[in-house]
Amino acid sequence: MSGNPARQYHLQCAPGEVGGYVLLPGDPGRVAPLASLLDEAWPVASNREFTTWSGMLSGVLVSVVSTGIGGPSAAIAVEELCNLDAHTLLRVGTCGAMQRGLERGDLIVVQAAVRDEGTSHQYMPAEWPATASAGIVESLRAVAQERGVRHHVGTVQTKDSFYGEMQPDRMPVAESLRARWHAWLAAGVLASEMECAAVLTVAAVRGARAGAVLAVINTTPAAMMPAPQEVPLDALLDVAVAGLGRLVRADQAAGRMRAT
Repeated sequence: MSGNPARQYHLQCAPGEVGGYVLLPGDPGRVAPLASLLDEAWPVASNREFTTWSGMLSGVLVSVVSTGIGGPSAAIAVEELCNLDAHTLLRVGTCGAMQRGLERGDLIVVQAAVRDEGTSHQYMPAEWPATASAGIVESLRAVAQERGVRHHVGTVQTKDSFYGEMQPDRMPVAESLRARWHAWLAAGVLASEMECAAVLTVAAVRGARAGAVLAVINTTPAAMMPAPQEVPLDALLDVAVAGLGRLVRADQAAGRMRAT
């Protein structure tokens, strides 16, 4: 990853304004709540769907940057953050459960993502697996376990169309959508969301570590979506920040700290 001295076009952030470790919520409205869990934090920039705050965590500069909805905007965020020498990227989002036994508020530590979307295919052939950094997976899993938070580790499906999942029968390609959905179910895919595959793939191409932790907000496609104020976020935000802090301290102990 080579640095870029220019202010980034979409993020409107410049070198020195963001840290090497970055939390990536989709919703700009979740940036400030995440940043409030840092040791200290301040707003940096806001442009389009991209809102950025930076702050300190375990003595290191980290940032929180919203990606908006879907792979294209998430890929832009990852690209421009890597231009600014970000090296560790953690998606912090929500998802819909696919497997029985998952409950609203459960956390999913993402091990890999089904690339059932378009953005990642502009980077890597279809055969390439979108996988999370083992260190990030372990850090998140350990924190969730220590805090007694219900969590699951495994694969999620990343797709482009929210309503293709929620209302597949009204789509002209309904038969194909249903067949693919049943294939993911049969293979044990835990949940469906819209950004992980792009984040994991672009980060890998740019030489960065990446991972994700997601909160389950509905248990079937037909289930009523919760009102925005009822989305279960407390455990998600806590585990994300604590997990990133654990990773920072592990890097410090191992002498792996990179410039931020």
